[in-house]
Amino acid sequence: MQMLVFSRQVTVETELISQAAEVFHLTLSVLKDKASRRQKRSVSASEFLSMEEVKLIANLSGCPPLVHPASCPRGGYSEKYRTISGVCNNRNSPLWGAANSALSRWLPAEYEDGESQPKGWNTGQYYSGFQLPPVQKVSKEIMQSSSQYRMEDEAYSQLLVDWGQYIDHDISFTPQSSSKATFLEGTDCLNVCENSSPCFPIQVKVSHRPHTDSCLPFFRSLPACLNGLAHTLQSQQMLQRQQMNSITSYLDASTVYGHSALLQNTLRDLSSSEGLLAVNSKYTDHGGHPYLPFVRNTPSACFQEPGTGPRQRVECFVAGDSRVNEVLPLTALHTLWMREHNRIARHLKQLNRHWSPETTYQETRKIVGALHQIITMRDYIPKLLGEEAFNRIIGPYEGYDESVDPSVSNVFATAAFRFGHATVSEQMRRLNESYQEHEHFSSLHLHQTFFSPWRIIREGGLDPVLRGLLGSPAVRQNQHHLMTEELTEKLVVLTIPEALDLAALNLQRGRDHGLPGYNDWRVFCGYDRVESKADLKGVVHDGDLVEKIMDLYGHPSNIDVWLAGLVETLQPGARTGPLFACLIGKQMKMIREGDRFWWERPGVFSALQKQELQKHSLSHVICDNSGVVEVPLDPFTVGTYPKDFLLCSSLPSLDLNAWKDDPEKRNSCSFTSGCRSESVPDLTDSLESWLLCLYCKKGLC
Repeated sequence: MQMLVFSRQVTVETELISQAAEVFHLTLSVLKDKASRRQKRSVSASEFLSMEEVKLIANLSGCPPLVHPASCPRGGYSEKYRTISGVCNNRNSPLWGAANSALSRWLPAEYEDGESQPKGWNTGQYYSGFQLPPVQKVSKEIMQSSSQYRMEDEAYSQLLVDWGQYIDHDISFTPQSSSKATFLEGTDCLNVCENSSPCFPIQVKVSHRPHTDSCLPFFRSLPACLNGLAHTLQSQQMLQRQQMNSITSYLDASTVYGHSALLQNTLRDLSSSEGLLAVNSKYTDHGGHPYLPFVRNTPSACFQEPGTGPRQRVECFVAGDSRVNEVLPLTALHTLWMREHNRIARHLKQLNRHWSPETTYQETRKIVGALHQIITMRDYIPKLLGEEAFNRIIGPYEGYDESVDPSVSNVFATAAFRFGHATVSEQMRRLNESYQEHEHFSSLHLHQTFFSPWRIIREGGLDPVLRGLLGSPAVRQNQHHLMTEELTEKLVVLTIPEALDLAALNLQRGRDHGLPGYNDWRVFCGYDRVESKADLKGVVHDGDLVEKIMDLYGHPSNIDVWLAGLVETLQPGARTGPLFACLIGKQMKMIREGDRFWWERPGVFSALQKQELQKHSLSHVICDNSGVVEVPLDPFTVGTYPKDFLLCSSLPSLDLNAWKDDPEKRNSCSFTSGCRSESVPDLTDSLESWLLCLYCKKGLC
């Protein structure tokens, strides 16, 4: 289990809150059992517990107190820079979008006891007259298929897929239970095939013993503490088990900076006068570019190069997100943005020698966060949804709306944004300077890239990996090849005798979270229900696939939403079907509109700074921070080398002179940056300068 545990590490704050949440929900479960035995019937917690009693149990369990709006700071840094945890981004609802709060619910959870038991928990439970099929049976019969059906994407590069994973790790992380044994019996979850929290094992048939039942271990997601449910306390959902998002829901580059003060400080070079991030003290690449630091606790769990001794170990890297070592492309993107921070910070310090290290760090963090937002919303999301759906569902930015909750929703994190698992390639290509197969570092099967930072340091650094992402087509999702066997057959976890199956894990996770079925989400998005095979064929357009699904589920309403979204026919010019386009589009719009520090919001950046930010691109970030010298203008679009590639020197670049701050002119009428008020409109440079001058003269700078 060491590898699985390492890949899902949480911060100290998350661990403390999660332990309290587990105590809270276990207490409710014990009280429910006791009340049910006394009344000789099944009762719900809401029948015998008042709101005040529930709050008392939460308090005694160790859940942190609520954050009240009055505690949110005003003025100073709180106007210019977001908190690292996301708390108080919305001053009226301080926990919206904050780390260690609950995933939001767009529809109430469907638990088999109404409050916490996953779908499929009880044998004999029926849905629309049918039992839910075992998740691994669904995986075997629907998700897995011959590689002959694998299709290359004619439009987009592999980087589109890996940016999706990277940005997902910026906005959602649902940790699993910290307990490794059943709560009441104390049985080891690795050796139990019965459902008993936090164990929810995946039932399987062992191939060499077809008449014998077996299981794969599965730990339930951590519940959220009551404090994360402050905005739903008066609703019927209050006593339902909710899951935690341990990181911020904002597009704020938490992958680079972390989501807690303690983690942030471990990632920084606090001795630097330039506000830099810490780098690896042992290794650099052939061009002198730094690598991410190693974790402090060694030896770490990451795989090692065969034949290396203790002194040659390459430990796991540390970054703003603990999943940094999962696969090499993810490691490469994390490393790229650490380098970009330090590049920008050094330049800003040269321009503004009077800035403190803290100001330089925060201004750089603000720029890097804005670039994450721009690349995602301008270059990435429209390609997923298609231009028509993007314009209809998301549309142009219309300003900050404090009534919008930007918290990542349960259905988005657990189903919709996992659409990308169907586009993961079975191979990671490594290419040379001519975008051909590398002479020394061959391409790898996906499973060879898991938890292997040694390959970055010993096998050519970032450059061959980045060229592979830029120069290789993505896998095109299609109804005959929904997931590579690298993920369904070779997802290996140490000490578990069976290989894990990502498709089965995703389906089980949706049931663990009590996600409603397909039809409920169709209605949520404004689509008609599908009630028959004929209706489903009108959405899926593949008769054989529909037959398989209906044989398993019995009724369209029962289909797990993750599977249903994957099998819908893709919309023209998009990489998602209509349901996932709706859910992803709605989520991204809420993240944008509910962020007080969104880069386009008036007052966050000057007009000149926004103009410069829009020039920048992920291609240029690659150019500035690696040995790659030729890139496509749009890194998410696949092209042919050399025809569709440009020299880095020909790309438009970010001019950081827009951030030059002259303290001697700060209170003169020529000062155009640094003085900010929420009521200053973002109009032309001349009008903005004049308004800023007025504010400065009134002492409001």
